[in-house]
Amino acid sequence: MAHYPAIIHPEALIKCLENHEVRLVDVFNPTLQDRVFIPGALHLPTAALIEGTPPSPGKLPSIAQLESVFGYLGYMEDQIIVVSDHEGGGWAGRLAWTLDIIGHTRWLYLDGGIHAWQQQGYTVVDKPTEAVQTKPKLQLNLEPLVELEELMSNLESSNLVVWDVRSREEFLGLKPTAQRNGHIPGAVNIDWLDLMEQTNALRLREDLRALLASQGITPDKRVVTHCQTHHRSGLSYMVARLLGFQNIRAYAGSWSEWGNRFDTPIES
Repeated sequence: MAHYPAIIHPEALIKCLENHEVRLVDVFNPTLQDRVFIPGALHLPTAALIEGTPPSPGKLPSIAQLESVFGYLGYMEDQIIVVSDHEGGGWAGRLAWTLDIIGHTRWLYLDGGIHAWQQQGYTVVDKPTEAVQTKPKLQLNLEPLVELEELMSNLESSNLVVWDVRSREEFLGLKPTAQRNGHIPGAVNIDWLDLMEQTNALRLREDLRALLASQGITPDKRVVTHCQTHHRSGLSYMVARLLGFQNIRAYAGSWSEWGNRFDTPIES
């Protein structure tokens, strides 16, 4: 496949996994009810992709943590990395964003993740594959990341769209998740759950471009997406990338940072 990033479906993934350059990474936290893997998948716990310090745990990890994580995955620059999860794309998207941060744009999204794989009737196993570990030296490209100060200083820009993917209740401040609640002034709200087909193995909707455009989220805008901890907004970031948006960035501090500061403007 010459174009990256892109969507891949289960039937195509089977053939791709025969290629030694392809790595499938499944990001989720196993439970007693959910601990199955696609054969050949590497497993990454969700904590590996976040910095983890309250009150804003979703911030970008240190380069040392990232090098440890990608070393554990056996990362090499020439790999094609397929991102997947068990929830419809949030954690897969967070990994895709992290790949962009380390300058690795050769990634694919397994549409629907494990749910789509199982819907097709393909085999699952109860243990992940173990990678031969490497010691990568990463160079970070921070363009996909927006920090609070930059975002706050650009809120008046007519070309900026802040895309909040939290629930409507969180957006309106009706469900408290921080010391202050509501949303960033001027933000638009499309819930991350509305990006996937709940009755079709959590695959992405086919009308995503029109859905985004209905809220003014178009490729000509500078789009910044966030949620509470840049987990759910991993999906919105990834969706925009898959639609070819060139100016999509993520605010990793998200509402857990914005709503716990007292110098940030808020609407409700």
